[in-house]
Amino acid sequence: MMRNLVTGILLLFTTSAIAGNNSGFEMGGRYARFDPVVSQHNQSGELFRIKGHCQSSCTLFLAIRNVCIEPSATLLFHSAHDDRGNPSPARTEHMLAAYNASLRNYVTSHHYLDTLEFHSISGGDMIRKFGYRACPKA
Repeated sequence: MMRNLVTGILLLFTTSAIAGNNSGFEMGGRYARFDPVVSQHNQSGELFRIKGHCQSSCTLFLAIRNVCIEPSATLLFHSAHDDRGNPSPARTEHMLAAYNASLRNYVTSHHYLDTLEFHSISGGDMIRKFGYRACPKA
């Protein structure tokens, strides 16, 4: 009985430790889908894992305090646009605010957010060059 209880508790902690990730959000989209997830994870402190492909608004998850990035991930950056596809400086600023200072300076100086063209950065580079945390082994 005690063994089942301990196993259940360990499973609960293990599941909650890996529960948050970018699955279903990989291709980006409207901020209204992403901002509540960022807020929820910042309130709970739960680990949030960026894995695989993460483009556009998916990069807003970098604003999560307890975010980690898998070295094999690929993050893609571009300028934000409005519902008609026109560049939106205000929305681009919203994305920039999600990034740490090092990444913000890099994407700005390399003009990653000046056009709708995608610019990729590997998860490994996000960790090594920009100081984001590597995810623990799952």
